[in-house]
Amino acid sequence: MIGTGIDDQVSRQKRVQCPAFSLLFTSSHRGNASSVAAPLRRAAISAADFDGVMVPGGYAPDHIRRHARANQFVKEMNAQGKLVASICHGPWVLCSAGILRGRRATCFFAIKDDVVNAGARYEDAEVVVDQNLVTSRKPDDLPAFCRAALRVLIEAPVLAG
Repeated sequence: MIGTGIDDQVSRQKRVQCPAFSLLFTSSHRGNASSVAAPLRRAAISAADFDGVMVPGGYAPDHIRRHARANQFVKEMNAQGKLVASICHGPWVLCSAGILRGRRATCFFAIKDDVVNAGARYEDAEVVVDQNLVTSRKPDDLPAFCRAALRVLIEAPVLAG
C-alpha cells in the first residue's frame, strides 16, 4: 500500500506484518524515528506488485496528485480491481487519477465539490464502498474505514492486469 508520497528521492518505509497481509507505508517525510530508509523510486513502483493502495488524508493528497506517476499508479490499481482506499482529503488524488466518474464516494466536506465535479455520486456517510473503492470522510471514521478496506482486500476479486 502506498502511504503519503511517491517521489524520486529515497523514501521512508515501515513494514507491518499481520497474518494475511504485508503493508508497505512510504513517506517523503524525514525524521520519523520508527521509519527506515527504503530504496523505492517512482519508476520502480508497479501496480502489479501491490494488492491495494491507501491514499491518506490531510494535505498530503494535494502534493501527491501533482505527480502524474502517482495518479497513474492509482488509476492502474483501480483498473486491476485492486483496493483503492482514501480518506478525508485523499479523494483529491482519485479526482486527478480520473477514477470517480459514476462511482459512489465520500470525502471531507471541504472537497465535496471537487469529488462531485470529478463525476462521483457523493454520499455523506462514515464509509462508502463501491466495489474496490473505499472512501471515508474524516479521522473519526477510521474504524469503519479500516474494517471496510480489509474486507475489500480479503473478498474483492482482482481483475487480470
